[in-house]
Amino acid sequence: MQKTITFGIPCYNSAKDMDRAVSSILDGSDFASDVQIVIVDDGSSDETPAKADAWAARYPDIVEAVHQENGGHGMAVLAGLRAAQGVYYKVLDSDDWVDPHALKEMLSLLRGFISRGLRVDLFISNYVYEHVADDTRTTITYKSVLPRKKVFSWSEIGHFKPWQNLLMHSLCYRTEVLRAAQVPLPAHTFYVDNIYAYQPLPRCTTMYYADIDLYRYFIGREDQSVNEQVMVGRIDQQLRVTRIMMEAYHLDDDVSEPRLRSYMYMYFTMMMAICSVFSRLSDAPDAMDNLKRLWADLRVYDNRMYQRARHGLVGTATNLPGAMGSKITIGLYHLASRIFKFN
Repeated sequence: MQKTITFGIPCYNSAKDMDRAVSSILDGSDFASDVQIVIVDDGSSDETPAKADAWAARYPDIVEAVHQENGGHGMAVLAGLRAAQGVYYKVLDSDDWVDPHALKEMLSLLRGFISRGLRVDLFISNYVYEHVADDTRTTITYKSVLPRKKVFSWSEIGHFKPWQNLLMHSLCYRTEVLRAAQVPLPAHTFYVDNIYAYQPLPRCTTMYYADIDLYRYFIGREDQSVNEQVMVGRIDQQLRVTRIMMEAYHLDDDVSEPRLRSYMYMYFTMMMAICSVFSRLSDAPDAMDNLKRLWADLRVYDNRMYQRARHGLVGTATNLPGAMGSKITIGLYHLASRIFKFN
């Protein structure tokens, strides 16, 4: 039987979390044989390898276990993609889960596309921040931006708000499109999900948005990669990811669809803003020098991209000059963090 979708689950020392991720797919899909789950053990030292093998032994027609030397989140995502047999591919991090009712609706739609021979390159759905600290939820939806109940192109989208970026949690790519994109995910690097959610987009010509709250994103733990102090300590990795995104395209030359180009400008500007804020928060002696180098390299690489990212409202607000300017920039970031609860 042809697999409708492959879920790649990157796992590194995930023994305490991974069962919920796997179970949520199995339960939500009613253990359907056209669903594939690829558990990628990324060189774990806990019970993750044994658990992955146990799941594969219990459901051999659905679950596959892949073991590799530790390479980081990006290498695990790509390992899952290599093993994928599904027409579609979606990443589910091991400490997150999917809503069973939303998954049923998603599968019904994807199966319908396949049975009708309808090519849809990108399936988009909502995701939900599940906040650890106060047991609250924040749902990110796209119903104000994207058409519903139809296949559409980039020319039909609206204007995204800054908090409505299409993240890994909201995306399900057609597998062959994602493979053709050859997404450059560096080893031993966090935040590569931004590359994954950015670089393949111009290859996606047909899309479908389902207004369903599919992905449940657990957020708020102190050791989580998006925790502020963790991000400050990994500013070098944030700069690395942003540089890869910078070099992926000359946006004005390479992205012909104006609305997609506008969206990608917004996403890239956000990434430069994150680098600017966390470089200011960092105590590393070379943090600001590295940030200045990134801005200078962007200006040389593509002056139009530099002007849009640096001198728009977001770029200006996150690069205010002087000590007082840095305090205002950081204060604005903390205000946005409290309002939108994104870390």
